[in-house]
Amino acid sequence: MITMKEWMDLVDCKITDGSNYTWNCYGDNAYQLSSWNGIHDKGGYSLSIVFSTKSQKVYQVEVCDYTNDRAYRMIHPDKVEKFKKEAKNRNVNPYEAWDNINFIDLEVDEDFVEKATAIVAGKEYDTGVMIELDLPDDLILSAAKEAHKQNITLNAYINQALASMAEVYKAEGRYKGKDI
Repeated sequence: MITMKEWMDLVDCKITDGSNYTWNCYGDNAYQLSSWNGIHDKGGYSLSIVFSTKSQKVYQVEVCDYTNDRAYRMIHPDKVEKFKKEAKNRNVNPYEAWDNINFIDLEVDEDFVEKATAIVAGKEYDTGVMIELDLPDDLILSAAKEAHKQNITLNAYINQALASMAEVYKAEGRYKGKDI
């Protein structure tokens, strides 16, 4: 999970709002800061962070790209279940960012930082989602050899393999999708 310092760097220390976080899923000391550039359409963005005022532990970060109607979010893995449970108890769609725009949940800090940096700068960015894989050495070697044969990068080869596997799972009815 990104740190308070990383988030403050993303917003260049420009805070536009702050308040106690009113949900209970992150505990009594949860506080939310926001940075919004004041524009809700082309060129508009906002970032928010929820953290503990005692430990500075970050629970959730969001970046909203109003130009492209995209919203990205990271929730601390230890808090996802509590967040989902509270959303259900409050009868709130835990995926909706605004007006039928759903959050795209990210798992890799670098992915969030890259997207947020580009959004704030008004630049194009990769809309794909990064995932971390822990593959055994023999599988990496085999994949690298196959990628070399196909004259593509190892990353491109693994992306193709994962996409292909997802299609097989969908066709077989075994794909359940990711839930937050």
